[in-house]
Amino acid sequence: MSVKIRKSLVASALVGAFALASSSVIADPLNDLHKAEAKIHKAAVKSQGKIDNVYEQTQELIAEYRSVVDEREIIKVYNDHVARLVADQNASIESFNDQISEIDKTKQNVVPLMYRMIDTLEQFIKADVPFDTEKRLSRIELLRSTMVSSQVTTSEKYRQVLEAYLVEKDYSSIVNATQGVLKLDGRDITVDFGRVGRISYVAQSLDMKNAWVWNNTSKSWDALGDEYLKPITTLIRMARKQASYDLVKLPIFGAE
Repeated sequence: MSVKIRKSLVASALVGAFALASSSVIADPLNDLHKAEAKIHKAAVKSQGKIDNVYEQTQELIAEYRSVVDEREIIKVYNDHVARLVADQNASIESFNDQISEIDKTKQNVVPLMYRMIDTLEQFIKADVPFDTEKRLSRIELLRSTMVSSQVTTSEKYRQVLEAYLVEKDYSSIVNATQGVLKLDGRDITVDFGRVGRISYVAQSLDMKNAWVWNNTSKSWDALGDEYLKPITTLIRMARKQASYDLVKLPIFGAE
């Protein structure tokens, strides 16, 4: 082999060695670059996951915040409503207290008034035409017993007093007939009593031969003439619904 060929072989060997060395040197930085890129990508994925997690938490917090805000508004409206109700109730309580105070004052005035009304009614009955006197005076005694009863309210006592007045008022428009005993000149005579309100109170013997009229001025029974016998009989029959109502001639005292 010639010297020229050996030199060529040596040169080729050197070039190959240099190329191999150069390839090895270039490959290392590329590997490192790929590794770095992979790490960066991995880190980016991890960071994105954290960002997504933070975003989801943020959205949950925002939704929770909005819910709290809405609930606060609802509570505020409700509290305002309750406050108005309480204010109205307080006003009602104050009004009730004022009314109770007035009721106490009214009771103080009404109770003496009721006693005066009972006394006046009793005096009226004793001075009135003497029909059902015992029954009417018994009603007065019942009113007096009611007045001192702690079981009966003041309003109920007042109602009963007014009711007694109404009963007495109704007597003025009633046509009535009863049977009883007339005490006259020391004698007891069984008679039929006839009454037209308070304007005429008459009595007739059961044999229909005698008749009397109550004179409230003299507080006595006055004998009547025969002309009144038939009208009084008719009055008694009308009061007992044995005859139709009609005009009758009765003795009536003039007003004083």
